Amino acid sequence: MMHWEKLLSADRFGKETMKPVASEFARTEFQRDFDRLIFSSPFRRLQNKTQVFPLPGSVFVHNRLTHSLEVASVGRSLGNLVSQKLIEKGEKSLLISEIGSIVAAACLSHDLGNPPFGHAGEKAISDYFLKGEGAKYQATISENEWQDLLNFEGNANALRLLTHTFNGRRYGGFVLTYATLASLIKYPYSSINRTKKNKYGYFKSEEETFQKIAKKTELVQIDSVYARHPLVYLVEAADDISYQIMDIEDAHKLNILSTDRTVFLLTSFFDEKEDSWFYEKKAKVFAEVTDKNEQIAFLRASLINLLVNKTSAIFTKNEAKILEGKFTGSLVDYLEGASATALRNCKDTAFKEIYNHRSVIEIEITGYNVLNTLLSEYIRAFFDPKAEYSKKLLTLLPLQYQEQHSNNYEKLRSVIDFISGMTDLYALDLYKLIKGIGI
Repeated sequence: MMHWEKLLSADRFGKETMKPVASEFARTEFQRDFDRLIFSSPFRRLQNKTQVFPLPGSVFVHNRLTHSLEVASVGRSLGNLVSQKLIEKGEKSLLISEIGSIVAAACLSHDLGNPPFGHAGEKAISDYFLKGEGAKYQATISENEWQDLLNFEGNANALRLLTHTFNGRRYGGFVLTYATLASLIKYPYSSINRTKKNKYGYFKSEEETFQKIAKKTELVQIDSVYARHPLVYLVEAADDISYQIMDIEDAHKLNILSTDRTVFLLTSFFDEKEDSWFYEKKAKVFAEVTDKNEQIAFLRASLINLLVNKTSAIFTKNEAKILEGKFTGSLVDYLEGASATALRNCKDTAFKEIYNHRSVIEIEITGYNVLNTLLSEYIRAFFDPKAEYSKKLLTLLPLQYQEQHSNNYEKLRSVIDFISGMTDLYALDLYKLIKGIGI
Protein backbone atom coordinates (compact mmCIF):
# COMPACT_ATOMS: atom_id res chain seq x y z
CA MET A 1 0.00 0.00 0.00
CA MET A 2 1.31 3.45 -0.96
CA HIS A 3 0.82 6.40 1.39
CA TRP A 4 0.08 10.00 0.46
CA GLU A 5 2.56 11.31 3.01
CA LYS A 6 5.44 9.75 1.00
CA LEU A 7 3.85 10.07 -2.43
CA LEU A 8 3.64 13.86 -2.10
CA SER A 9 7.33 14.34 -1.36
CA ALA A 10 8.37 18.00 -1.68
CA ASP A 11 12.10 17.14 -1.55
CA ARG A 12 13.97 18.12 -4.69
CA PHE A 13 15.86 15.71 -6.92
CA GLY A 14 19.56 16.47 -6.64
CA LYS A 15 19.02 18.91 -3.76
CA GLU A 16 17.44 16.65 -1.17
CA THR A 17 18.77 18.61 1.79
CA MET A 18 17.82 22.01 0.41
CA LYS A 19 15.19 23.91 2.39
CA PRO A 20 13.13 26.85 1.05
CA VAL A 21 14.11 30.33 2.17
CA ALA A 22 11.61 32.71 3.75
CA SER A 23 11.14 34.79 0.57
CA GLU A 24 9.87 31.70 -1.30
CA PHE A 25 7.04 30.87 1.10
CA ALA A 26 4.56 32.75 -1.11
CA ARG A 27 4.75 29.75 -3.43
CA THR A 28 4.62 26.12 -2.45
CA GLU A 29 7.38 23.81 -3.67
CA PHE A 30 5.03 22.38 -6.31
CA GLN A 31 4.01 25.81 -7.56
CA ARG A 32 7.71 26.56 -7.92
CA ASP A 33 7.99 23.44 -10.09
CA PHE A 34 5.26 24.80 -12.35
CA ASP A 35 6.91 28.22 -12.62
CA ARG A 36 10.34 26.72 -13.23
CA LEU A 37 8.96 24.69 -16.13
CA ILE A 38 6.93 27.45 -17.74
CA PHE A 39 9.94 29.81 -17.83
CA SER A 40 12.29 27.17 -19.27
CA SER A 41 13.74 27.07 -22.79
CA PRO A 42 12.60 23.48 -23.53
CA PHE A 43 9.05 24.50 -22.68
CA ARG A 44 9.17 27.57 -24.95
CA ARG A 45 10.48 25.44 -27.79
CA LEU A 46 7.23 23.47 -27.72
CA GLN A 47 5.57 26.37 -29.57
CA ASN A 48 7.37 25.21 -32.72
CA LYS A 49 6.77 21.50 -32.33
CA THR A 50 3.97 19.72 -34.15
CA GLN A 51 1.10 18.32 -32.11
CA VAL A 52 -0.90 16.67 -34.94
CA PHE A 53 -1.34 19.14 -37.77
CA PRO A 54 1.48 21.13 -39.44
CA LEU A 55 2.43 24.39 -37.76
CA PRO A 56 -0.32 26.94 -38.44
CA GLY A 57 -0.74 29.25 -41.34
CA SER A 58 -3.91 31.36 -41.44
CA VAL A 59 -5.76 28.91 -39.18
CA PHE A 60 -4.20 28.46 -35.73
CA VAL A 61 -4.33 24.86 -34.51
CA HIS A 62 -2.65 23.30 -31.52
CA ASN A 63 1.09 22.90 -31.18
CA ARG A 64 2.87 21.13 -28.32
CA LEU A 65 2.95 24.32 -26.25
CA THR A 66 -0.75 25.15 -26.39
CA HIS A 67 -1.59 21.49 -25.86
CA SER A 68 0.62 21.30 -22.76
CA LEU A 69 -0.92 24.45 -21.29
CA GLU A 70 -4.42 23.07 -21.78
CA VAL A 71 -3.49 19.70 -20.31
CA ALA A 72 -2.06 21.51 -17.27
CA SER A 73 -5.30 23.45 -16.88
CA VAL A 74 -7.41 20.29 -17.04
CA GLY A 75 -4.94 18.50 -14.74
CA ARG A 76 -5.17 21.21 -12.10
CA SER A 77 -8.97 20.92 -12.09
CA LEU A 78 -8.77 17.15 -11.78
CA GLY A 79 -6.24 17.38 -8.97
CA ASN A 80 -8.22 19.98 -7.05
CA LEU A 81 -11.40 17.91 -7.25
CA VAL A 82 -9.60 14.77 -6.10
CA SER A 83 -7.89 16.54 -3.19
CA GLN A 84 -11.24 17.93 -2.02
CA LYS A 85 -12.79 14.47 -2.10
CA LEU A 86 -9.84 12.92 -0.25
CA ILE A 87 -10.01 15.56 2.45
CA GLU A 88 -13.76 14.89 2.80
CA LYS A 89 -12.93 11.19 3.20
CA GLY A 90 -10.61 12.05 6.09
CA GLU A 91 -7.15 12.06 4.46
CA LYS A 92 -4.81 13.86 6.88
CA SER A 93 -1.66 14.32 4.79
CA LEU A 94 -0.47 17.92 5.13
CA LEU A 95 0.16 18.24 1.39
CA ILE A 96 -3.04 16.63 0.10
CA SER A 97 -4.39 20.05 -0.92
CA GLU A 98 -1.39 20.44 -3.26
CA ILE A 99 -2.42 17.62 -5.61
CA GLY A 100 -3.75 20.11 -8.16
CA SER A 101 -0.42 21.95 -8.28
CA ILE A 102 1.58 18.73 -8.60
CA VAL A 103 -0.59 17.38 -11.41
CA ALA A 104 -0.49 20.73 -13.24
CA ALA A 105 3.32 20.78 -13.13
CA ALA A 106 3.61 17.19 -14.34
CA CYS A 107 1.11 17.93 -17.14
CA LEU A 108 3.12 20.95 -18.18
CA SER A 109 6.20 18.77 -18.69
CA HIS A 110 4.58 15.63 -20.12
CA ASP A 111 5.53 16.41 -23.75
CA LEU A 112 8.96 17.97 -23.18
CA GLY A 113 10.71 14.83 -24.41
CA ASN A 114 8.87 14.61 -27.72
CA PRO A 115 11.02 15.18 -30.82
CA PRO A 116 10.09 17.46 -33.73
CA PHE A 117 7.37 16.45 -36.22
CA GLY A 118 4.97 14.86 -33.74
CA HIS A 119 4.75 11.14 -33.15
CA ALA A 120 6.33 10.57 -36.57
CA GLY A 121 9.53 11.95 -35.05
CA GLU A 122 9.59 9.17 -32.46
CA LYS A 123 9.04 6.58 -35.17
CA ALA A 124 11.72 8.10 -37.40
CA ILE A 125 14.35 7.90 -34.64
CA SER A 126 13.41 4.29 -33.90
CA ASP A 127 13.45 3.30 -37.57
CA TYR A 128 16.91 4.80 -38.03
CA PHE A 129 18.27 2.16 -35.65
CA LEU A 130 15.91 -0.60 -36.74
CA LYS A 131 16.27 -0.29 -40.52
CA GLY A 132 18.72 2.53 -41.21
CA GLU A 133 22.42 3.22 -40.73
CA GLY A 134 22.05 3.01 -36.96
CA ALA A 135 21.54 -0.77 -37.07
CA LYS A 136 25.31 -1.28 -37.21
CA TYR A 137 25.72 -0.04 -33.64
CA GLN A 138 23.73 -2.89 -32.10
CA ALA A 139 26.82 -5.02 -31.52
CA THR A 140 28.61 -2.21 -29.68
CA ILE A 141 26.14 -1.64 -26.83
CA SER A 142 24.15 -3.71 -24.32
CA GLU A 143 20.75 -5.21 -25.09
CA ASN A 144 18.97 -2.82 -22.71
CA GLU A 145 20.70 0.17 -24.30
CA TRP A 146 19.84 -1.11 -27.76
CA GLN A 147 16.15 -1.42 -26.88
CA ASP A 148 16.21 2.25 -25.78
CA LEU A 149 17.37 3.25 -29.26
CA LEU A 150 15.18 0.80 -31.12
CA ASN A 151 12.05 2.12 -29.41
CA PHE A 152 12.56 5.83 -28.81
CA GLU A 153 10.05 6.96 -26.20
CA GLY A 154 9.12 10.60 -25.56
CA ASN A 155 8.03 9.82 -21.99
CA ALA A 156 11.45 8.43 -21.09
CA ASN A 157 13.11 11.33 -22.86
CA ALA A 158 11.15 13.82 -20.75
CA LEU A 159 12.49 12.25 -17.56
CA ARG A 160 16.04 12.46 -18.94
CA LEU A 161 15.60 16.09 -19.99
CA LEU A 162 14.37 17.04 -16.53
CA THR A 163 16.94 15.14 -14.47
CA HIS A 164 20.15 14.68 -16.51
CA THR A 165 23.08 16.96 -15.72
CA PHE A 166 23.94 18.25 -19.17
CA ASN A 167 27.33 19.86 -19.80
CA GLY A 168 27.53 23.22 -18.06
CA ARG A 169 24.20 22.72 -16.27
CA ARG A 170 23.54 22.21 -12.57
CA TYR A 171 23.42 18.82 -10.91
CA GLY A 172 19.92 17.37 -10.88
CA GLY A 173 18.73 19.02 -14.07
CA PHE A 174 15.60 21.04 -13.33
CA VAL A 175 15.81 20.00 -9.66
CA LEU A 176 12.07 19.31 -9.49
CA THR A 177 10.29 17.78 -6.51
CA TYR A 178 10.12 14.01 -6.32
CA ALA A 179 6.31 14.15 -6.35
CA THR A 180 6.24 16.03 -9.66
CA LEU A 181 8.82 13.72 -11.28
CA ALA A 182 7.01 10.58 -10.11
CA SER A 183 3.70 11.93 -11.42
CA LEU A 184 5.29 12.27 -14.85
CA ILE A 185 6.43 8.64 -15.18
CA LYS A 186 3.51 7.11 -17.03
CA TYR A 187 5.29 3.78 -17.54
CA PRO A 188 7.40 2.88 -14.45
CA TYR A 189 9.67 0.35 -16.17
CA SER A 190 12.53 0.24 -18.66
CA SER A 191 12.53 -0.58 -22.38
CA ILE A 192 13.25 -4.23 -21.59
CA ASN A 193 9.86 -4.47 -19.86
CA ARG A 194 7.97 -2.17 -22.24
CA THR A 195 4.31 -2.71 -23.09
CA LYS A 196 2.97 -4.24 -26.30
CA LYS A 197 2.70 -0.68 -27.64
CA ASN A 198 6.46 -0.19 -27.05
CA LYS A 199 5.84 2.21 -24.16
CA TYR A 200 8.24 2.57 -21.23
CA GLY A 201 9.23 5.25 -18.75
CA TYR A 202 13.01 5.57 -18.51
CA PHE A 203 16.17 4.92 -20.49
CA LYS A 204 19.04 2.78 -19.23
CA SER A 205 20.90 6.04 -18.57
CA GLU A 206 18.17 7.10 -16.08
CA GLU A 207 17.74 3.75 -14.33
CA GLU A 208 19.40 4.98 -11.15
CA THR A 209 17.35 8.19 -11.28
CA PHE A 210 14.12 6.22 -11.50
CA GLN A 211 15.14 4.02 -8.57
CA LYS A 212 15.74 7.14 -6.45
CA ILE A 213 12.30 8.48 -7.35
CA ALA A 214 10.60 5.15 -6.64
CA LYS A 215 12.38 4.81 -3.29
CA LYS A 216 11.71 8.40 -2.21
CA THR A 217 7.97 8.21 -2.95
CA GLU A 218 7.78 4.56 -1.81
CA LEU A 219 6.09 3.19 -4.92
CA VAL A 220 4.93 -0.39 -4.43
CA GLN A 221 6.25 -3.29 -6.47
CA ILE A 222 4.06 -6.02 -7.90
CA ASP A 223 5.87 -9.02 -9.41
CA SER A 224 9.13 -7.02 -9.37
CA VAL A 225 7.56 -4.21 -11.47
CA TYR A 226 6.76 -0.86 -9.87
CA ALA A 227 3.20 0.42 -9.80
CA ARG A 228 2.43 3.88 -11.09
CA HIS A 229 2.44 6.87 -8.78
CA PRO A 230 -1.30 7.53 -8.23
CA LEU A 231 -1.16 11.03 -9.69
CA VAL A 232 0.01 9.59 -13.01
CA TYR A 233 -3.60 8.56 -13.58
CA LEU A 234 -4.71 12.19 -13.30
CA VAL A 235 -1.95 13.42 -15.64
CA GLU A 236 -2.89 10.73 -18.14
CA ALA A 237 -6.61 11.57 -17.88
CA ALA A 238 -5.91 15.28 -18.43
CA ASP A 239 -3.94 14.40 -21.57
CA ASP A 240 -6.59 11.96 -22.82
CA ILE A 241 -9.40 14.46 -22.30
CA SER A 242 -7.50 17.31 -23.92
CA TYR A 243 -6.17 15.71 -27.08
CA GLN A 244 -9.28 13.68 -27.84
CA ILE A 245 -11.46 16.77 -27.79
CA MET A 246 -9.00 19.31 -29.20
CA ASP A 247 -8.06 17.14 -32.18
CA ILE A 248 -11.75 17.09 -33.10
CA GLU A 249 -12.01 20.88 -32.70
CA ASP A 250 -8.86 21.47 -34.78
CA ALA A 251 -10.19 19.18 -37.51
CA HIS A 252 -13.35 21.30 -37.59
CA LYS A 253 -11.34 24.51 -37.93
CA LEU A 254 -9.44 23.00 -40.85
CA ASN A 255 -12.69 21.84 -42.51
CA ILE A 256 -11.71 18.19 -42.20
CA LEU A 257 -14.88 17.61 -40.19
CA SER A 258 -18.16 19.41 -40.91
CA THR A 259 -19.88 21.46 -38.23
CA ASP A 260 -22.79 19.03 -38.04
CA ARG A 261 -20.42 16.08 -37.62
CA THR A 262 -18.41 17.87 -34.94
CA VAL A 263 -21.52 18.92 -33.04
CA PHE A 264 -22.74 15.32 -33.10
CA LEU A 265 -19.41 13.89 -31.88
CA LEU A 266 -19.12 16.31 -28.95
CA THR A 267 -22.79 16.35 -27.99
CA SER A 268 -23.09 12.57 -27.89
CA PHE A 269 -21.02 12.42 -24.68
CA PHE A 270 -24.08 13.72 -22.83
CA ASP A 271 -26.92 11.36 -21.98
CA GLU A 272 -30.26 12.78 -23.15
CA LYS A 273 -32.01 11.80 -19.90
CA GLU A 274 -29.31 12.21 -17.26
CA ASP A 275 -27.92 15.40 -18.80
CA SER A 276 -31.16 17.05 -19.94
CA TRP A 277 -29.90 20.32 -18.43
CA PHE A 278 -27.09 20.36 -20.98
CA TYR A 279 -29.42 19.99 -23.94
CA GLU A 280 -31.56 22.85 -22.66
CA LYS A 281 -28.48 25.05 -22.26
CA LYS A 282 -27.16 24.03 -25.68
CA ALA A 283 -30.42 25.09 -27.33
CA LYS A 284 -30.25 28.51 -25.68
CA VAL A 285 -26.57 29.05 -26.55
CA PHE A 286 -26.99 27.95 -30.17
CA ALA A 287 -30.01 30.27 -30.51
CA GLU A 288 -27.94 33.21 -29.26
CA VAL A 289 -24.52 32.39 -30.75
CA THR A 290 -24.45 31.83 -34.50
CA ASP A 291 -20.66 31.69 -35.01
CA LYS A 292 -19.91 28.02 -35.70
CA ASN A 293 -16.48 28.06 -34.03
CA GLU A 294 -17.98 29.60 -30.89
CA GLN A 295 -20.68 26.94 -30.83
CA ILE A 296 -18.00 24.26 -30.95
CA ALA A 297 -16.04 26.08 -28.23
CA PHE A 298 -19.12 25.97 -25.98
CA LEU A 299 -19.46 22.22 -26.56
CA ARG A 300 -15.76 21.69 -25.90
CA ALA A 301 -15.87 23.59 -22.59
CA SER A 302 -18.99 21.74 -21.46
CA LEU A 303 -17.47 18.42 -22.40
CA ILE A 304 -14.20 19.03 -20.56
CA ASN A 305 -16.18 19.91 -17.44
CA LEU A 306 -18.22 16.71 -17.78
CA LEU A 307 -15.16 14.47 -18.22
CA VAL A 308 -13.20 16.15 -15.42
CA ASN A 309 -16.05 15.41 -13.03
CA LYS A 310 -16.47 11.84 -14.24
CA THR A 311 -12.78 10.88 -14.21
CA SER A 312 -12.10 12.49 -10.82
CA ALA A 313 -15.02 10.49 -9.43
CA ILE A 314 -13.54 7.31 -10.93
CA PHE A 315 -10.23 8.07 -9.22
CA THR A 316 -11.72 8.63 -5.76
CA LYS A 317 -13.93 5.57 -6.10
CA ASN A 318 -10.87 3.44 -6.88
CA GLU A 319 -8.41 5.16 -4.53
CA ALA A 320 -7.74 2.03 -2.47
CA LYS A 321 -6.93 -0.06 -5.56
CA ILE A 322 -4.72 2.70 -6.93
CA LEU A 323 -2.75 2.97 -3.68
CA GLU A 324 -2.34 -0.81 -3.65
CA GLY A 325 -1.01 -0.70 -7.22
CA LYS A 326 -3.81 -2.97 -8.41
CA PHE A 327 -5.70 -0.52 -10.61
CA THR A 328 -5.28 -1.27 -14.32
CA GLY A 329 -5.89 0.78 -17.43
CA SER A 330 -6.55 4.52 -17.55
CA LEU A 331 -9.34 6.47 -15.88
CA VAL A 332 -11.14 7.12 -19.18
CA ASP A 333 -11.33 3.35 -19.73
CA TYR A 334 -13.84 3.27 -16.87
CA LEU A 335 -16.27 5.74 -18.40
CA GLU A 336 -19.73 4.29 -18.86
CA GLY A 337 -22.84 4.86 -20.96
CA ALA A 338 -23.01 7.69 -23.47
CA SER A 339 -19.56 9.04 -22.61
CA ALA A 340 -17.84 5.69 -23.19
CA THR A 341 -19.56 5.21 -26.56
CA ALA A 342 -18.85 8.79 -27.65
CA LEU A 343 -15.16 8.50 -26.70
CA ARG A 344 -14.82 5.38 -28.87
CA ASN A 345 -16.47 7.22 -31.76
CA CYS A 346 -14.05 10.13 -31.37
CA LYS A 347 -11.07 7.78 -31.35
CA ASP A 348 -12.30 5.97 -34.47
CA THR A 349 -12.90 9.27 -36.25
CA ALA A 350 -9.47 10.56 -35.28
CA PHE A 351 -7.63 7.51 -36.58
CA LYS A 352 -9.62 7.19 -39.79
CA GLU A 353 -10.11 10.81 -40.80
CA ILE A 354 -7.73 13.04 -38.85
CA TYR A 355 -4.43 11.23 -38.30
CA ASN A 356 -4.50 9.93 -41.88
CA HIS A 357 -5.34 13.29 -43.42
CA ARG A 358 -3.03 14.41 -46.21
CA SER A 359 -1.62 17.37 -44.25
CA VAL A 360 -0.67 15.08 -41.36
CA ILE A 361 0.94 12.51 -43.65
CA GLU A 362 2.94 15.22 -45.40
CA ILE A 363 4.51 16.50 -42.18
CA GLU A 364 5.32 12.92 -41.17
CA ILE A 365 7.09 12.25 -44.47
CA THR A 366 9.10 15.44 -44.04
CA GLY A 367 9.97 14.44 -40.48
CA TYR A 368 11.28 11.04 -41.54
CA ASN A 369 13.65 12.51 -44.11
CA VAL A 370 14.86 15.40 -41.97
CA LEU A 371 15.53 13.36 -38.82
CA ASN A 372 17.13 10.48 -40.70
CA THR A 373 19.58 12.88 -42.31
CA LEU A 374 20.40 14.70 -39.07
CA LEU A 375 20.95 11.45 -37.19
CA SER A 376 23.24 10.10 -39.92
CA GLU A 377 25.33 13.25 -40.15
CA TYR A 378 25.78 13.88 -36.43
CA ILE A 379 26.35 10.27 -35.40
CA ARG A 380 29.01 10.02 -38.08
CA ALA A 381 30.60 13.21 -36.73
CA PHE A 382 30.52 11.95 -33.12
CA PHE A 383 32.27 8.73 -34.10
CA ASP A 384 34.85 10.44 -36.33
CA PRO A 385 35.34 13.85 -34.66
CA LYS A 386 38.79 14.52 -36.18
CA ALA A 387 37.54 14.54 -39.78
CA GLU A 388 37.41 18.07 -41.23
CA TYR A 389 33.70 17.88 -42.06
CA SER A 390 32.94 16.49 -38.60
CA LYS A 391 34.78 19.37 -36.93
CA LYS A 392 32.68 21.89 -38.84
CA LEU A 393 29.44 20.07 -38.09
CA LEU A 394 30.24 19.76 -34.39
CA THR A 395 30.82 23.51 -34.08
CA LEU A 396 27.04 23.84 -34.51
CA LEU A 397 26.47 21.62 -31.50
CA PRO A 398 25.29 23.54 -28.38
CA LEU A 399 27.64 23.38 -25.37
CA GLN A 400 25.21 21.35 -23.25
CA TYR A 401 25.55 18.35 -25.61
CA GLN A 402 29.36 18.46 -25.77
CA GLU A 403 29.79 15.90 -23.01
CA GLN A 404 32.60 13.49 -22.19
CA HIS A 405 31.52 10.05 -23.36
CA SER A 406 32.83 6.77 -21.98
CA ASN A 407 31.02 4.46 -24.42
CA ASN A 408 29.07 4.33 -27.68
CA TYR A 409 25.67 4.44 -25.96
CA GLU A 410 26.50 7.81 -24.40
CA LYS A 411 27.58 9.19 -27.78
CA LEU A 412 24.35 8.05 -29.42
CA ARG A 413 22.35 9.35 -26.48
CA SER A 414 23.89 12.84 -26.86
CA VAL A 415 23.04 12.98 -30.56
CA ILE A 416 19.45 12.01 -29.80
CA ASP A 417 19.33 14.60 -26.99
CA PHE A 418 20.38 17.29 -29.49
CA ILE A 419 18.00 16.28 -32.27
CA SER A 420 14.97 15.46 -30.13
CA GLY A 421 15.22 18.88 -28.49
CA MET A 422 14.96 20.72 -31.82
CA THR A 423 11.87 22.54 -33.00
CA ASP A 424 10.40 21.54 -36.34
CA LEU A 425 11.68 24.74 -37.94
CA TYR A 426 15.22 24.46 -36.58
CA ALA A 427 15.47 20.83 -37.66
CA LEU A 428 14.26 21.75 -41.14
CA ASP A 429 16.68 24.70 -41.42
CA LEU A 430 19.64 22.56 -40.30
CA TYR A 431 18.62 19.86 -42.77
CA LYS A 432 18.56 22.42 -45.61
CA LEU A 433 21.97 23.76 -44.56
CA ILE A 434 23.52 20.28 -44.53
CA LYS A 435 21.91 19.40 -47.87
CA GLY A 436 23.02 22.69 -49.43
CA ILE A 437 19.42 23.60 -50.22
CA GLY A 438 19.68 27.06 -48.67
CA ILE A 439 22.25 29.33 -47.10
